[in-house]
Amino acid sequence: MRKIGIMGGTFSPIHIGHLMLAEYALDTEQLDEIWFIPTGRSYLKANVDMPSALERYEMTCLAVAGNPRMKCLDLEIRREGNTYTCDTLVELRKGYPDYHFHFIFGADCLFTIENWRNPGQIFENCTIIAAVRGDTPLTEMTGKKEELEEKYNADIHLLPFMQLEISSTLVRERLKKQQSIRYLVPDDVIAYIKEKGLYGFKYERK
Repeated sequence: MRKIGIMGGTFSPIHIGHLMLAEYALDTEQLDEIWFIPTGRSYLKANVDMPSALERYEMTCLAVAGNPRMKCLDLEIRREGNTYTCDTLVELRKGYPDYHFHFIFGADCLFTIENWRNPGQIFENCTIIAAVRGDTPLTEMTGKKEELEEKYNADIHLLPFMQLEISSTLVRERLKKQQSIRYLVPDDVIAYIKEKGLYGFKYERK
């Protein structure tokens, strides 16, 4: 059975922190591939101004293009209405019944996942890989992990990962100030942002 890691999110824009976590999870959790699935319309960020779903998908495709163990799916951007993780996992399980899916997110999400739509269905259809980045004590994370496993019969792996002060918010703020994002974002994605003039970046053609 192939083990597939799933990384979801708006990826607005995708940055090296996302890619480093994906690469680390591939090896540490012995996954076969990582599938990035950009959100179509996130109900959690309905009022946030961001590039179109297609543009975020294209940026993510560019970011993973050079890695044969990573790919980007347009599954959520093709779906009408709000995007929900539970629906995506059900669709994946139906489409790939012989695969085992591992949903990867920051361990802080363990404390909010019960507020997501149909958390029981999420736990039923995947193993959770929760990246622990040092912002919450490990003992607290372990306690929450055990609580969710008992309540939902969930399978949750805590993945210790380095603390990186990189976020999409930081990237967007630097772009608005016309500051460099080199080494924060893959070069092909930077070129795409400049070409499209995303995030307020003013690209002067030569």
